[in-house]
Amino acid sequence: MTLGSGGSSVVVPRTFRLLEEVEPGEKGIGDGTVSYGNDDGDDINMRSCTGTIIGPHNTVHEGRIYQLKLFGDKDYPEKPPSVRFHSRINMTCVNHETGVVEPKKFGLLANWQREYTMEDILTQLKKEMAAPHNRKLVQPPEGTYF
Repeated sequence: MTLGSGGSSVVVPRTFRLLEEVEPGEKGIGDGTVSYGNDDGDDINMRSCTGTIIGPHNTVHEGRIYQLKLFGDKDYPEKPPSVRFHSRINMTCVNHETGVVEPKKFGLLANWQREYTMEDILTQLKKEMAAPHNRKLVQPPEGTYF
């Protein structure tokens, strides 16, 4: 996030950016089917977050709750976080062995911009679940993990 007026801009420091980003995520976003929060309240670097996505309606994901880990290195938000599903899922952008969301197969990570947030990642993953190429894929048994 940058602040400025009249041609000058200031880059908001990483910690302030993360504080601003995590607060709404912990309350649930939009319709409440996507949320995320800091894993460790004592971690002043806020590197690791847990995300949750409730599967979209009219898909094989409907009613399922998916847990993910988002890890923002010291370079976040300049560089995207790594994203890994903890819950087993079958999607074209997710490595079937590790649960890692593969940046080359997930446009938001492949074309990362500093303005993007963890919320953007989770909401885009939810949209990806409903995309024609993912909405009917056979899924692993519910309650299984990577």
